[in-house]
This record gives sequence, C-alpha cells and structure tokens, in this order.
Amino acid sequence: MLPFAGIATFFRAESHALDEEWHADAAFLGVPFDITVGYRPGARFAPRAIREASLRYALPPEGYYHPRHGYRLVGYHLVDAGDVDLPTLEPLLAFDRITAAARAVRQRATLPIFVGGDHSVSFPLLRAFDDVDDLHVVQIDAHLDFTDMRNETRYSNSSPFRRAVEVLPNLRHITTIGLRGVRFDREAVDAAVKRGHRLVFREDLFDADIETFLPEGKPVYLSFDVDALDPAIFPATSSPEADGLSFREAVCIIQATAARNRIVGVDFVEMTPYLDTSGSSALLAARLLVEIMLAVAASEQTP
Repeated sequence: MLPFAGIATFFRAESHALDEEWHADAAFLGVPFDITVGYRPGARFAPRAIREASLRYALPPEGYYHPRHGYRLVGYHLVDAGDVDLPTLEPLLAFDRITAAARAVRQRATLPIFVGGDHSVSFPLLRAFDDVDDLHVVQIDAHLDFTDMRNETRYSNSSPFRRAVEVLPNLRHITTIGLRGVRFDREAVDAAVKRGHRLVFREDLFDADIETFLPEGKPVYLSFDVDALDPAIFPATSSPEADGLSFREAVCIIQATAARNRIVGVDFVEMTPYLDTSGSSALLAARLLVEIMLAVAASEQTP
C-alpha cells in the first residue's frame, strides 16, 4: 500500500489494544508526553509523526530484502499498541499510567518499543522492568539526564535516570554514549561517576572501538535520545547540540549493543516534529527504529 493511503500504524503493523490478548515479536507504544521539557516543547506529537513516516518502510510479510543480507525480519510479527492515554497536567498520574501500559506491553511483546515524548518518560518506563535482574541501561544521548533538581523540580527530562536508580535496586549500571556540549551539571556528573556509571563523550568515539565502552552479556534497556544525533541531520529536537553522531555511528552503537547483550526494551525520545517541517527527521527516526529491530533480531539468531 502506498505511504499516503490507509490508516497510519507503525510500519503498517496490525493494531491491538492493551486489553486484548495478543503476542508479537515487537510492539510499539506511543508515549505522547512533554510537560517536563525545559526548552522547546512538542515531543508529544512524535509518536504520530513517526507513525506516518514509518509507512515509507512498511514491513511486508516476506521481510526486508537487501542484496548483501538477503531477507530479514521474515514473518516478523509487529503490533501497534496505540498510545498511553495521559492526563495533560498531572505528571505523577501520567507516570503511573505509563508504567502500567509498559507492563502490559512487556507481557505481550518480546521487544517493547516505546516512542515518546520527552526523556522524563524513561523513568516510569524503567519502573516496568523492576523484575529484570542485573538490568543495565545504554543511553545514547548528548546529555547525562542525571540531574537531581532543575528549577526546584525533581521530575523533568533532565532527571529520569536519577529517579530510576533511586527506586530500582535491580538497575545496576548506566552507560551514556555521545555526551557533548559546553554546559554540564557538576553535581549530576559527580553523582553518576560515584555510582560507577560510564560516561562516553563524543570525542571518545573518534579513536576507540565502541565495544570497549559497552556492557556484555547483560539484559539492556536501550534509551535513544534523538539529540545524540547531529542537528544537521536531525533538527527536530528541542535541545540540539553541535557535533553529534552521524546516522552510521548511531547504527553501529545500536548493533554493537544488541550483539553483545539481550535488549529487553527500547525507548526513543525527544523528537519535536514541528522543528523540521521537511519531515526528514521523522523519516530518519523511522529508519533508526528499523535498525533497532534488525539488530535485535540478528542477535537472537546468533548461536
């Protein structure tokens, strides 16, 4: 079906509500929430924009064909689980609903993929993984997002991982890749280092093998903040930082993470569609979600 015809679901996936019985290889849940953003809001519209862009990459039953790789994701069962129904101005209630919806998706999908929304949603999403022993987070991001307080606020897109480690004893380690910029929160950096987190700065990636920075043999929650990408290729982010990752670098990080670990969940956040009226950022976002599915599927097939 042509991209501009029919109902827009993720990659033309069948749509099922969370109160129905179903199971899928991967399921997409939209998390349209952005009231904790400190700069430019609008990430609540990302799930819809990415749905529409993903029609360009609709997954056929025979899978994606590539001359070098053959057919991939053959018979892969995708489900679009809709969006979390969120209250507009009640963040803590919204977080509870996000956690409940994420638990429901985990019961029904091998690979839950959560599309936000601002980065604050990673906190309630991670609460749904409180039963995963020795959980690791690989965070692809320009910013640490480990701030304790911002403008007297404990729950913001600068604090999701600080809040997560406070309530999740099973969350053992966080690796943040792509850090850059001229402003850092000294207290947040010190707290992350004290806890043993690995901080990988943009310049660290120029001369090193990415695998040296990654965990190995762990259950990993992958959190992808689009401001990790260079704003020249992905302008649709509220907090752009110059000298970001290229598409190829981001894919290599995703592939290496999946090859070395078991990906138990993914979030994809901080896209603000109106900042890129060309739609190129949305197409790139959809393509990155394809690459995540391909990388996780390939890792599951490796003996």
